[in-house]
Amino acid sequence: MANSIKARLDLKDDVVTVKTLITHPMSVERKDPKTGATIEAHFIEEVVATHNGKVVMNLACGQAVSMNPFIEFQFKGGRKGDAVRLSWRDNKGQSDSLDIAV
Repeated sequence: MANSIKARLDLKDDVVTVKTLITHPMSVERKDPKTGATIEAHFIEEVVATHNGKVVMNLACGQAVSMNPFIEFQFKGGRKGDAVRLSWRDNKGQSDSLDIAV
């Protein structure tokens, strides 16, 4: 799922606001109405953000999160040019990450 993360970072004083949109189906386990076969759930289990290598946000997700989740958070101590990495991992072992500068 390459390029599944879009993000915007805003810096005000030393506070960084991160707004991110992750493209992911986030589907729940369900039955196929035609065949009755079980369709497995497919959802993000964890989203992690690091700032210069230090974890600033760790989010545990489950099936109740909507498709293409939007996540917004803030952290202190940011400076222009600092490295931020956003990454996610789902229940099927898929993952993606994005490196972006403040």
